[in-house]
Amino acid sequence: MRSIWNGAISFGLVSIPIKLVNATESHSISFRQIHTEDGGRIRYRKFCEVEDREVTSSEIGKGYEDADGTIVPITDEDLAQLPIPTAKTIEIVAFVPADRIDPLEMDQAYYLAAGGAPAAKPYTLLREALKRSNKVAIAKYALRGRERLGMLRVVGDAIAMHGLLWPDEVRAPEGVAPDADVTVRDKELDLADALMDTLGEVDLADLHDEYRDAVEEVIAAKAAGEAVPESPSRPAGGKVLDLMAALENSVRAAKESRGESAPPEEEAEVRHLPRKTSRTSPKATGGKKSTSTTKKTQATPRKSTSKTTEPTKKTTAATSRSTAAKKTSAAKKATTTKKSASTTKKTTQPRKRSA
Repeated sequence: MRSIWNGAISFGLVSIPIKLVNATESHSISFRQIHTEDGGRIRYRKFCEVEDREVTSSEIGKGYEDADGTIVPITDEDLAQLPIPTAKTIEIVAFVPADRIDPLEMDQAYYLAAGGAPAAKPYTLLREALKRSNKVAIAKYALRGRERLGMLRVVGDAIAMHGLLWPDEVRAPEGVAPDADVTVRDKELDLADALMDTLGEVDLADLHDEYRDAVEEVIAAKAAGEAVPESPSRPAGGKVLDLMAALENSVRAAKESRGESAPPEEEAEVRHLPRKTSRTSPKATGGKKSTSTTKKTQATPRKSTSKTTEPTKKTTAATSRSTAAKKTSAAKKATTTKKSASTTKKTTQPRKRSA
């Protein structure tokens, strides 16, 4: 990898020669500007306003425009001789826990490569010290005409540096959150947690740029003179009126996309009650009187409360009569039993005398 900056890491009195290498690269597809009528390339040419002629890149330098429009030329040698220690040095100023760094402050990422064999030992020392402390190093360095803030951390066997924005470059989230007071129910949070658990984790290596793939297919089709592939139709999304239903559907769709069987929907318990029909007579509890009483109760209309209570009274009276009849029958049986017992005694006495 080609280095974009050469310098050293200042670690107290230890100096580590390093090379700065880009840790990321862009795979986005670039387009050229063309003339739509004939496909001709549109080019930008750089002209000098004084001489009114096109100039080459080797003739172009830097200049600062003052408030009155005056241009002050600035050369690379002027910037290389800046009276600051970070002009060619990544100066470590502190070591802090990694969670102290807000991701909003992170900018471009770089790898720090050891600059030759003499840098191997101090480079390894700094790397192992960062590993054992579970901390990151905060440093200052100068790059592309300005002093910057950076964070050094261990990535594998290398040291990486993330450019950081200065604190005053991060905007506060004022006016971003909703102004209205919104209450979130526990059941909604439970469904949101279930959706998060269903989606689970993912290996970032499995993700890719689908937009870039689609653009490449369009370019290949047009280059071959074929029809441009059409995008699959998507169902029109409606307004989400029921948040709970949307969460439940999301959980179900996420499980189906992962090949998991969706759990049966929770439904309210339904209990089937016996049908009440005026024509159906209840079972008789015993005796013909109870049956006749039931018929009278069914025949009585249910228009008013006073009329309804009358069959109940009749039923109670009939029940009392039935109970009295049972008691009378039991008494008769007891009397008959006593008479038969006394008759038996008289019959058995002569047999005892003959013996």
